[in-house]
Amino acid sequence: MSQIAVFSGSAHPELAREICADLGVPLHPTRIKRFSNDCIEVQLQANCREQDVFLVQTLSEPVQEHLMELLLMLDAARGASAARITAVIPHYSYARSDKKDAPRISIGGRLVADLLKTAGADRVLTMTLHSPQVHGFFSVPVDHLHALHELAAHFRRLDLSNTVVVSPDLGNAKTAAAFARSLGVPVAAGAKERITDTQVRISAIIGEVRGKDVVILDDEIASGGSILELLNHLRANGAGTIRVACTHGIFAGEAVSRLAAEADIAEIVCTNTLPNSALQPHAKLTVLSVAPALAEAMRRINSGESVSALFDENAVQARVAAE
Repeated sequence: MSQIAVFSGSAHPELAREICADLGVPLHPTRIKRFSNDCIEVQLQANCREQDVFLVQTLSEPVQEHLMELLLMLDAARGASAARITAVIPHYSYARSDKKDAPRISIGGRLVADLLKTAGADRVLTMTLHSPQVHGFFSVPVDHLHALHELAAHFRRLDLSNTVVVSPDLGNAKTAAAFARSLGVPVAAGAKERITDTQVRISAIIGEVRGKDVVILDDEIASGGSILELLNHLRANGAGTIRVACTHGIFAGEAVSRLAAEADIAEIVCTNTLPNSALQPHAKLTVLSVAPALAEAMRRINSGESVSALFDENAVQARVAAE
């Protein structure tokens, strides 16, 4: 690789350390200072001049605090004459704010994309955007990864002969179908209507789940309300054992405990795009690492190789066979 410098904000330094271990490069220190007037100052404590700089900062709670840190890190790297600056944002939380569905509301997903570019980002590396169209909000290149390979590798260890993948809503059905194909199982979906941020209504299950073991796949789990609502319908339709999988384990409040308390949920699986899962450890919770995928994407960005080739079906199958 050409000269590379990796820094982390305070949101998820454990993930940044894993990424650097995979890359075989050091994680350079970042000093974050708070003044008496509550303003933040950021200093990148290693040389950035003509370096390929990667700033790792997931947008976890408190989101606004971590976003401001990232903007200041970008500005610091630009001011230090970095050759190229990539914002590595495993969870881009503002992807939920993707449309104007009520009068006089902001479209935060687009605004934050503009802020990142203005602060100094030359490109963005992220994973599983809640709304894929948010990719188009950016005026800099975006490498959009997904964690379906990691999730599928986990579930392939089980007997899937009587399993169906279920998406909580039709918007996620395309991703669920791709996941089901990789497992060689059928797919079903819930017809969901969102009432509020934490309340949803599912009117029906489209597809056959009676007598089937179920893997529920969603992009993220916040309060767990959608999963619990879907669970009621799966029970009513005679589903068997249920496992829940997502990329982003937001797990607001006591979400893990709420889901784990359901006797027919055998397992909850997420990735470590957010640090939140470590705060709610549970015997039913399994956390998979996406550090190798992010590290390989960063290596390819640095060396000018294709990142999309990571998801070429033949290449994925070869990696599966190797495992």
